[in-house]
Amino acid sequence: MADEDITPNEANESLENGSAQVPSTAAAVADGKNWYIIHTYSGFEQKVADSLRSRAQAFGFADQIGEVLIPTEEVVELRGGKKVTSKRLLYPGYVMVQMQMNDQLWHEVKNTPRVTGFVGGGNSPVPLTADEVNSILFRQQTSAERPRPKMNFEKNETVRTKSTPSAIHCVCW
Repeated sequence: MADEDITPNEANESLENGSAQVPSTAAAVADGKNWYIIHTYSGFEQKVADSLRSRAQAFGFADQIGEVLIPTEEVVELRGGKKVTSKRLLYPGYVMVQMQMNDQLWHEVKNTPRVTGFVGGGNSPVPLTADEVNSILFRQQTSAERPRPKMNFEKNETVRTKSTPSAIHCVCW
């Protein structure tokens, strides 16, 4: 299936389910909808996305809202000597939304619970450029293909490196 054949709901479901399929920017700019970034309470990004989707249906502006995206990346951690792949937010406290901006929609989105506002100057949010959207979507897609290592060290933990034969005593505070 080509990226252009993905409906917004299918794209959201595939991203939420961990699929590496990312919507194309050509589809993102279609229908006069631009990408905007919403600032949310940190840790409530998924609740804001769900609330925004349900409010769009309830208040009748679902046709003006396209995709709602929470950019994540995959990281590989060592837990108990085993590699574990987990998801990490690329931009904690932010949600990307594709929409046709107008005063009524701006007001409805801003009044969504746990939304503090839009990224941009004053009362008029600034839409993302195609290059900015592409870089975010590309970063999300490449992280799914090649997860980043995440290193966590405990106090007084012995760490061995491959480049030198000696052990390094990790001093963490």
